[in-house]
Amino acid sequence: MLILSLIMSLGLLSGMILFRRQTVPQASGQDNAPPALSVIIPARNEERNLPRLLESLKLQTLQPDEVIVIDDHSEDRTRTIAESYGGVQVISAPELPDGWTGKGWAVWNGYLQSTGDLLLFLDADVRLADNALQSLVREQQRQGGVLSVIPYHVTEKFYEKFAMLLNVLGVFAFTSPFEKRNQAKGLYGACIMTTREDYDKIGGHHSIRSEMLDDLNLGARFHKAGIKISNYIGRELISFRMYPNGFKSELEGFAKGAVLSASTLHPFTLIFIIAWILGLAASSCSFFFIGHSAFLPLFLGYVMYAIALSCINRFVGRFGIIHPLFHFLSVLFFLIVVGYSLYQSAVRRKVVWKGRYIDVGRDR
Repeated sequence: MLILSLIMSLGLLSGMILFRRQTVPQASGQDNAPPALSVIIPARNEERNLPRLLESLKLQTLQPDEVIVIDDHSEDRTRTIAESYGGVQVISAPELPDGWTGKGWAVWNGYLQSTGDLLLFLDADVRLADNALQSLVREQQRQGGVLSVIPYHVTEKFYEKFAMLLNVLGVFAFTSPFEKRNQAKGLYGACIMTTREDYDKIGGHHSIRSEMLDDLNLGARFHKAGIKISNYIGRELISFRMYPNGFKSELEGFAKGAVLSASTLHPFTLIFIIAWILGLAASSCSFFFIGHSAFLPLFLGYVMYAIALSCINRFVGRFGIIHPLFHFLSVLFFLIVVGYSLYQSAVRRKVVWKGRYIDVGRDR
């Protein structure tokens, strides 16, 4: 019991060290002569998500100079929907060449059509508050370099909320103070803003064309070039709904990079994340000690984890009451994702996403 209590205490402390409230400062008022901004949106079978993003772009306090949607061989009404919005440039991604991943190819072709001094790459499931673009541009001008944002995860169905633990771990990984010294420091691919000059300097997505973890490897390229990287939490500014199309898509989405992405973390970040997970798992053991003297201190740790998760979720996503309270449900889903990810990366040597198979560990 003493060992379990110690594990829980160390885990809770690890979470306090890892989590940082790094939100993008919200901008108001008018900016004098903001740089020309190109918004680039790769879209593959996104007929459900794309309207929300395009509608939110129309309402921005700072209007982009151009919005480019790249139809990545969609089999639904993605292109038709994009074309129905005035002012949106819609292009079709050419056939995917050997040595490229689908998303990277789509983004690269959107970039080739763009003209802005600032480039904003957005996933089609992103949703923007009215002052999001203005806030992002102002923060990029203040910080310099490249920035990315982890959107606030809006969930609606019960199965979507199983992602709670994985979303929390993702925020830990990107806000960890140890990542500042990580040579492989990554970006969060759903929302990335960079200057054209810096993007050109690293060779853009062409330089990581065969990488499955395009956002993480892109960040490493920026870091190697001496370009500052800043990662933020979206909270009230930027959100998304990740997997509205069923449990299978959620499992495939998280599993495609769960194991490989962990290998890019700073060793201290990984150690503290493991400590936090072990503490969370240890707290769930309290139910095996009902009627025993050990139950009360273990259950206290369980409650403390539930409170900690509820507080962190204010910045990470909308996961309701049940999942923080019964957090062992998210632990079980996490274990399933890790197991499936290990199978894909170590045995199958390929992952599947949106109907495409992507090789793992291909020759660079």
